[in-house]
Amino acid sequence: MLTIIREWSSSIYLRSSLCALLLLLTSISLQKKMAEEEPPKSIYDFTVKDINGNDVNLSIYTGKVLLIINVASKCGLTDWNYKDLNVLYEKYKDKGFEILAFPCNQFGGQEPGSNDEIKEVACTRFKAEFPIFDKIEVNGKEAAPLYKYLKSQKGGVLGDRIKWNFTKFLVTKDGKVVERYAPTTGPLKIEKDIQKLLLLS
Repeated sequence: MLTIIREWSSSIYLRSSLCALLLLLTSISLQKKMAEEEPPKSIYDFTVKDINGNDVNLSIYTGKVLLIINVASKCGLTDWNYKDLNVLYEKYKDKGFEILAFPCNQFGGQEPGSNDEIKEVACTRFKAEFPIFDKIEVNGKEAAPLYKYLKSQKGGVLGDRIKWNFTKFLVTKDGKVVERYAPTTGPLKIEKDIQKLLLLS
C-alpha cells in the first residue's frame, strides 16, 4: 500500500513539474512574441545593412537630422538629385545632418547593378560622401522593414506606396519622421526644413 502511495505521489509531483515547466515555456514564448510584435517607436529600432553588407543599427544616428532617400543610378532624376544632395551634405554634415541613401531597383529597373557597381557609380561618378546602404525593396511584401515604417509614418498624396526613385523622408534628431517629399522635389528645396530641425534658421 505504501509503495502505491509513493508511486502515486511521485506521479503527481512529476505531472506538476511538467505543468510548471510548460507554463514557464509558454510564458517565455508569449513574452518573446509580444516583444517582436511591439511596434517600433522610432527609426532607431531598426538595423540595416550598408553597401558592404555590414549591419548598421540606426541608433548610431541619434541626435542627428536625417534625410532618408531611395536612390537609383540610371534615372532621369539621378544627376541633379545627387548634385543637390552633395551640396546639402557638404554644407550641414558637421552641423548634425546625415543623408542615408538606399538603392532600389523597383522603378523602371534603374538600379540593376550589384552593390559594388552601385558604390562605384555613387562614390566615383556622383562623388557621394554620405552613407550608401544595401540595395532594398521599398514597396510590396519584400519591402524593407525600415521603409514599411517610414511609409506608415508619412503617407504620400495618393497612398503610402513609394511612387518613384528619390522619394525623401525627413527625420528629427529623436528619430521621428516629420515630412515626406516627392521624387521631383529637389533636395535644395527642403533646405529650410532641414535648417529648422538643426535650429540653424
